[in-house]
Amino acid sequence: MNWFNEPSRWSEDDGQISITADGQTDFWRITDYGYVRDNAHIYGEEIASDFDFTVSFDADYAVQYDQAGAAIRVDESHWIKTGVEMFEGRLRFSTVVTAEHSNWVVADLPEVFNTLHLTLARKVDAVHIKYSVDDDDLQFASLLYLAPNAAALVGVMCASPQGDGLTARFSNLVIAAHQES
Repeated sequence: MNWFNEPSRWSEDDGQISITADGQTDFWRITDYGYVRDNAHIYGEEIASDFDFTVSFDADYAVQYDQAGAAIRVDESHWIKTGVEMFEGRLRFSTVVTAEHSNWVVADLPEVFNTLHLTLARKVDAVHIKYSVDDDDLQFASLLYLAPNAAALVGVMCASPQGDGLTARFSNLVIAAHQES
């Protein structure tokens, strides 16, 4: 596993990964706000083929835009991030797709839950995203384009765009690349 923007504090012990996002970190490109941020944290593996990714996580969300989840990063202007984000005073399911410019979609989550489970599956030119809270059944969230065979860093991510940091805890992480036949 490798870092993109290694945070000041993190640990990995017995399959559990704890990451404290540095303050003022995010991934965003241009749309509406006019700025580019490329300093959030991703811990993952470089994969150029199809893959299956699963992870469970929780975090200490505190301020607007605190976020944790998963990311697929091809380069600074082509990436996807998805997970939980603090928005307008409550936790939301959030997905940002960036192809030169960022596009953001949020959905309501239950007001109370402990853990979010994510699955991302890359199949040729598409990424299928599903999620569940606690032990509920997986729900379809998104079907997104990703250039076929583009090498991408696939892993867990977190950021604290307006805060001084956010601690997220990740478990049950599996990244399985599928070799071309």
